[in-house]
Amino acid sequence: MTASGPELRRCDFLVLGSGPAGQKAAVAAVKAGRHVVMIEQERGVGGACVHRGTIPSKTLRESALQISRLQRNASLLQAEPRSGMEVAALMTRLDEVVGAHVAYMGRQIDRNGIERQHGRAHFISDHVVEMLSVDGKRTRFKADAIFIATGSRPRNPPEIAIDHENILDSDSVLSMLYLPASLTVLGGGVIASEYASIFAALGVKVTMIDKADRPLKFMDAELVGKFVEAFGRADGTYLGAETIADVRFDGGSQVLATLASGKVIASDKMLVALGRAANIEDLNLAAAGLAPTARGLLAVDGSCRTAVPHIYAVGDVIGPPSLAATAMEQGRRAATAALGLPPGQPAEMIPIGIYTIPEMASVGLGEDEATRRCGGFLAGRARFDEVARGQISGITDGLLKLIADPTGQKLLGVHIVGDGATELVHVGQMALLAGMDVEAFVENIFNFPTLAEAYRVAALDLVVRRPG
Repeated sequence: MTASGPELRRCDFLVLGSGPAGQKAAVAAVKAGRHVVMIEQERGVGGACVHRGTIPSKTLRESALQISRLQRNASLLQAEPRSGMEVAALMTRLDEVVGAHVAYMGRQIDRNGIERQHGRAHFISDHVVEMLSVDGKRTRFKADAIFIATGSRPRNPPEIAIDHENILDSDSVLSMLYLPASLTVLGGGVIASEYASIFAALGVKVTMIDKADRPLKFMDAELVGKFVEAFGRADGTYLGAETIADVRFDGGSQVLATLASGKVIASDKMLVALGRAANIEDLNLAAAGLAPTARGLLAVDGSCRTAVPHIYAVGDVIGPPSLAATAMEQGRRAATAALGLPPGQPAEMIPIGIYTIPEMASVGLGEDEATRRCGGFLAGRARFDEVARGQISGITDGLLKLIADPTGQKLLGVHIVGDGATELVHVGQMALLAGMDVEAFVENIFNFPTLAEAYRVAALDLVVRRPG
C-alpha cells in the first residue's frame, strides 16, 4: 500500500475465480500472449467444483458404487458385508482425489504463466478491482478485460435453520462424521437426486421431498421412472407434489419436516438441496455499471459479454445449465471474444450427465420437444438386461432410448439410464453432430459383448415401428 492508498497494478486480463470457467478463460488468454491475473478467495484453486461440488460428490458416488458391488457379490467372496461404516473411511479417498486435482490445477495455472492472487475482490470501477488479501493488504488491479467467474453456493432458504450439523446443505453434507440411519433430502433437482441415491446406496434410509410430482423434471420421464424404481429398491422414498410447512430439530436426535399435507417426516439428518445462488453480492457490481437480474444472476450475450462490453461473466453466475463442461466452453468463448478472435460456432448437442445411481444422460431432443418441432416422434428402446454385457454385469436398471422423427429415419435424441450412461451418451452426441440416420446404427457393427451394442438394438426396435 502506498502513502496515497492501495498499490495499483496493471494487467491485460483479470479473472475473478479459479473454477472451470475462470481457468479456461485465463488459459486461453495467456496462450494468446496476454498478462493474466487470477484472483481466488479460497486458499486452493478449483472453486466449488473441486472442493465442494463435482469432484468430491462424484468420488463419494464411486465409493458408494464399489461398496454396493462388494455387498452384491459377498457370497462369491464368502464374506459378510461390513455394516456401520463411518464417513471418515469414505472421506479419506475423497480427500486424496480432491488434493490431487487441486495440485494438478495449480500446476496447470503456474505452467501457463498465470499470476495467482488470493483474496476477496470487489469492483472500484468498470476497469479496476480491489483485492483484500488474508494479511489485510489491499491491492488494486486495472485490466483491459475482466471475467467474473465467482461461481455459486447452496441457496439456503431463510425459513430453514441450517446448522450444518443436523440440518445440512450440499457443502456441509460432506463434513458428516458418521452415516446417519436416516436422511431427509429437500429438493428434486440434480444435487438432491445425486446425494439421495448415493446415501441410499450406502445403506441410509432416504426420503426425498419436492413440490414436483417427480424429480429431475427436465429429464426424460421414462428415464426418471427407472431411477425412482431403483431408488425405491434401495429403500429410498420420493414424496412428490409436497410442500414444506416447517422444519426443525427436536433438540435431541431427530429433524422433523412437517408437510403442508399434514405428514411429518422424522430423520437423523436433513439435507437441504434447493438450488444454487450466484456469488456476486459482494462484488460491488454497481461500481462497474452492472446489476443482477431478478433471479440474482448476470445477463450475458452469446459471447458471455455483460452490459459492460469489456466485462464478461461465465459459469454459475449466469445460471443454468451449471455444468462444468459448459462452464469451460463459456470461459473459452469469453476469452476468445475479448481477444477479438473468431470464437467459432457455438457448441451444439451438449450432453447432460446426471450422476445418480443409476446414472442418467441425455443429448438432443426429448419426446415433447420432438413433438413440438416435428409433429411427433418414434422411439426405439434397448434394455440393458436384454443385452449380453448387461446380463454378464448384472445390470438390471439400464435403458437406452433413441428418439427419431415420425418417419423413423432422422435421429433426434438419445436418452440413457444405467451404468455407463454418461460415457455411452457421447456415441449419440457424435451421431447427432454428424447428422447420421437411425440406419447407421443398424448397418454398422458394435463389439460384442458391450453396452454400446444397445444402440444397435434400440435402432432395430425403432425400425420395426416405422409406419407402413
